[in-house]
Amino acid sequence: MDMGIKGRTALVCAASKGLGRGCAEALAAEGVNLVIVARTPGPLEATAEHLRSSFGVNVTAVACDITTDAGHAAALAACPAPDILVNNAGGPPPGDFRQFSRDDWIKALDANMLTPIELIRKTLDGMIERGFGRIVNITSSSVKAPIDVLGLSNGARSGLTGFIAGLSRKVAASGVTINNLLPGSFDTDRLVTTFQADAKANNISVEEAKKRRMTKLPAGRFGTPEEFGKACAYLCSVHAGYITGQNLLIDGGAYPGTY
Repeated sequence: MDMGIKGRTALVCAASKGLGRGCAEALAAEGVNLVIVARTPGPLEATAEHLRSSFGVNVTAVACDITTDAGHAAALAACPAPDILVNNAGGPPPGDFRQFSRDDWIKALDANMLTPIELIRKTLDGMIERGFGRIVNITSSSVKAPIDVLGLSNGARSGLTGFIAGLSRKVAASGVTINNLLPGSFDTDRLVTTFQADAKANNISVEEAKKRRMTKLPAGRFGTPEEFGKACAYLCSVHAGYITGQNLLIDGGAYPGTY
């Protein structure tokens, strides 16, 4: 299927590895030019070069912390008028809520709620004026089914979800869609961190924590960044213009609810 977005420009955050990179690759495969952002210059530039050589698109790499004002400025200086915005940032650390300070909560909110909102604020009106825009926020399956050791993430990402529910309807007639992708257990560095927290909390090995998680997945496996990226590319396509304000759960069937 031709996604109809060849020649468009996308700003993809936290794109040097994991789910962000999966999204960047899928968009590049559709002929989308990219500005990719991550904190560490080496892996970021390696990803950028891979995307250029593999897909023949223009790729600009911006090494910055997207959760800061300076990071917002650097990313938007390189991509002031994106057609597509993929919001993504590393999740806050796991732990017992009794151990979280106010600063921990502010940091989580800055990364996983306020930064996406700020990037949307600074790019949305341009999309509306041009009559086309796709905004995809990478959140978490925890907004549907909270994960007990991820209290910071549960709270911050749920706040973003509530905000998007209102905003997406206000701009639905403008050609701009805003949706959230909710990953479950994907084979990324973030999942390893969760295994380590589970192992510590339950006094088991990391390998045992991994096995326990996998046995709970109806799909019998962890997801891949590549298949996650394809879902993102579809939401960014011309074919998804009637989909907005939605939370697409991609978790191998782990969520047990009917709705």
